[in-house]
Amino acid sequence: MEKELIISSHQGTVEIALLENKKLVELHKQKSNTHYNVGDIFLGQVRKLMPGLNAAFVDIGHSKEAFLHYTDMGPVLNSVKKYTHEVIHGIHTSSGLEHFEIQPEIHKNGKVSQVLEKKNLLLVQILKEPISTKGHRLSCEITIPGRFIVLTPFSNAIAISKKIASSDERDRLFNLVESIRPKNFGIVVRTAAEGRKVAELHEEMNLLLEKWKHIHQQLVKAKPPIKLLSEVDKTSGLIRDIVTKNFSGIHVNDFDLYLAIKNYLQTNLPEKGSILHHFKGTKSIFDVHGIKRQIKSSFGNTSTLPSGAYIVIDKTEAMHVIDVNSGPKVQKLDQENAALQVNLEAAEEIARQVRLRDIGGLIVIDFIDMKSNENKVELYKQMRDFMSFDRSQHTILPLSKFGLMQITRQREKQEMNIDTTETCPCCNGNGKVNPTILLVDQIESKLDFIMKTRPAKQPILMTHPYICAFLKKDWFGYPWKWYWKYQKRIKIVEDQDMGMIEFRFYDGPEDEIRLND
Repeated sequence: MEKELIISSHQGTVEIALLENKKLVELHKQKSNTHYNVGDIFLGQVRKLMPGLNAAFVDIGHSKEAFLHYTDMGPVLNSVKKYTHEVIHGIHTSSGLEHFEIQPEIHKNGKVSQVLEKKNLLLVQILKEPISTKGHRLSCEITIPGRFIVLTPFSNAIAISKKIASSDERDRLFNLVESIRPKNFGIVVRTAAEGRKVAELHEEMNLLLEKWKHIHQQLVKAKPPIKLLSEVDKTSGLIRDIVTKNFSGIHVNDFDLYLAIKNYLQTNLPEKGSILHHFKGTKSIFDVHGIKRQIKSSFGNTSTLPSGAYIVIDKTEAMHVIDVNSGPKVQKLDQENAALQVNLEAAEEIARQVRLRDIGGLIVIDFIDMKSNENKVELYKQMRDFMSFDRSQHTILPLSKFGLMQITRQREKQEMNIDTTETCPCCNGNGKVNPTILLVDQIESKLDFIMKTRPAKQPILMTHPYICAFLKKDWFGYPWKWYWKYQKRIKIVEDQDMGMIEFRFYDGPEDEIRLND
């Protein structure tokens, strides 16, 4: 499968699009002023216990108190509490855990009031970003991830990724990790470690231990709330977690990001250095690679499939409901086979939509009814295959006797919801516009005002592609006319997001000249 990353940095926001076989499957957005990421580690303080929810609210310095459920405290909670207390008060002076006594695990089905008290200080890690009115979700099972391994303090367990199928390779990695693992640190071996040498794993382990040492240093005499370790930004995290040998291209329009990714690839995947490209075009990188078009066609209640069938996605308070419809163009000579074909096509699109929108919770899918049990089993197997590329934890149940499929899926951030409908920028929704025959007169009038009041500037005129093409249609057309009049080149740029008769003037790519009508 061909994979590509398209990274757009614009006005302090980084947007990342993941393509698989040229299809958009994931879309991530991060603002440069975002200070709280999944994976950040804090020293927090318990503010209140909620026995009814079997949870606690913890202050980590955010406007909303974070949520720590009993099931997210992990069996090592007692060790986390003891370590936090001893380091803050100078009892445990070493960052290593070889002399630290691991505490008994908490009961799996216990109560929050049995293990925590108000004002307890805790090492916590952000598990999920705030969703709707909820604050961050926390965990006390601290993990420090690298590309090949994940370090888990207060544990002695070694886990190997299930995606490493070879039993010989699993045994080899287990023995390698066991030989270099520090006492009281557990290790999770990631899929990317397959085939790696002990020197590479040992080097990364030392880097992760340095991060743990930094946490220890920050924790000494610390007062909550305080951030102890910041996870890498979303761009770097995605590069670390998903870029593998089967990637064919990474395209980025920001030079600083380009250099950071180049440095990462040289260190970890030197053989893939040629897939990185710095985009220098004048158009939007998302326009050039067709991302905006796919976003416009993928979001909304209805998604049409190539065969003419379509799916309808609705959201309720408790779940997402997806309905599959055959549509008028689907051949129905053999109803059972036609239903199977439409369902399989819809299943692939649903798997893509779930990843793209990051839909979480309960998802109920109403497929077209099929009578054959073999076809129902085939649909279930194919749905599992389509969802196997999803990195979020999920569970898929076979079709029920009513023909419904149920999926539960975990999400870590707010659902991606893009409104693809647009208020007409020409009429502002009232259904009437100024005479289109006067559009060029309006453009020239505002241009004349700009050149008289800002003579040192060289404006950029941004319009819909149709208007742009009209203005440039003749060799000695409007650009030359304006050049001879003002002795300055007026650059005309098209923007697919603009309305048919909308136009704007800019001093530069991001500095709009606002004129009062």
